[in-house]
Amino acid sequence: MANFRSTPFLFSASILLTITILLAYCPVLGQAPAPTQHPPRPPMPTRDPHSPGFVAATELPDGAVPSPTADGNFILGATHNPAPEIAAAPEAGNDTLANGTVIEFNMNSSDSKSYPGIARAPNTFGTPDPADPAKLIVTTSHPAPYTRKVFVYVPKWYVAGSIAPFIVGADGPDRLLFVALDSLTQHKLPPMIGISIGNGGGDAQGSERGLEYDTMSGKYAEFVETEVLPQVEAQAHVKLTKDPDARATTGGSSGAACALIMAWYHPELYHRVLSYSGTFVNQQWPYDAQTPHGAWEFHEHMIPNGPRKPIRIWMEVGDRDLLNPNAMRDNMHDWVLANERMAQALAAKGYHYQFVFARNAGHVDRGVKQQTFTEALEYVWQGYSPSSIKK
Repeated sequence: MANFRSTPFLFSASILLTITILLAYCPVLGQAPAPTQHPPRPPMPTRDPHSPGFVAATELPDGAVPSPTADGNFILGATHNPAPEIAAAPEAGNDTLANGTVIEFNMNSSDSKSYPGIARAPNTFGTPDPADPAKLIVTTSHPAPYTRKVFVYVPKWYVAGSIAPFIVGADGPDRLLFVALDSLTQHKLPPMIGISIGNGGGDAQGSERGLEYDTMSGKYAEFVETEVLPQVEAQAHVKLTKDPDARATTGGSSGAACALIMAWYHPELYHRVLSYSGTFVNQQWPYDAQTPHGAWEFHEHMIPNGPRKPIRIWMEVGDRDLLNPNAMRDNMHDWVLANERMAQALAAKGYHYQFVFARNAGHVDRGVKQQTFTEALEYVWQGYSPSSIKK
């Protein structure tokens, strides 16, 4: 007679043995699922700067850059050699700087009243709202701590106790900024402090970086003013000016949008903006009914319909810049078109601006930045005299 009380044990043992054998011969069954592999982004189409609807622009000889005193629209050739000041200065590390030093320090999210920290879960993005493709629904963003680094360039000409002009940039460290300042200050630029702030992590909607850079409000400028700049003064032993004409912002991609957002919402703090491949597209999250199309609103409504602000801006975009790199199909995710529209809006409103369309260039193209950065800095700082530095 069969012993039915032993049957469950025998059955369980048989299952356990089967699983053990499977794991021995198929180890992958014992591992966590591999992250979703997204196909590589297709190459961006090459845009013609003479396309219908694009701004009329001056075509420059190959290798040339515009005059730092010229307003308007310009087209760079396909060759992007570094500017002489950049080519002559290595950027391997802080010890290579001949005319200044770089101080760095950390800032933790636990100490921030403005940005306690968020992150989007890995391998997730969002889905367009079925009722409105201009809205992105993100359900995988959650609180997350971060540590950001801040880098401060101090020229050797800085006099302790004096009040200095400065330029503040996103996505630090920007070593090219420090090299350019090290080469240009004292003869082409005033001796200024360079501040390069790391972001809080991630990218685009639902991330800390996206929240900081793509939000259409004065919050990030206020965060810099109340939390970052006091630390800069304390850590680097400098005094920073309150004069908006002696303050500049800079960045690339969403950092460039952030640079303009800082000046736009707080023109009493910043008058000078330098932008590479500006993300003047619909990338704001969370959704805000006052600016439903994010930074696309700059050229759609805000610049054309608002009063002219005391802002001087230098902008660049590449002929192979981004086009619809995500799930939204709202006709507001073309970086080239967005920057072209920005140039049109700025010109119509009478702004002092210089817009550079670069051939043979991708998104925030490093070769183009090395070629143009010194000229861009000179353009942005037009009208400011080093003699205006006050103790």
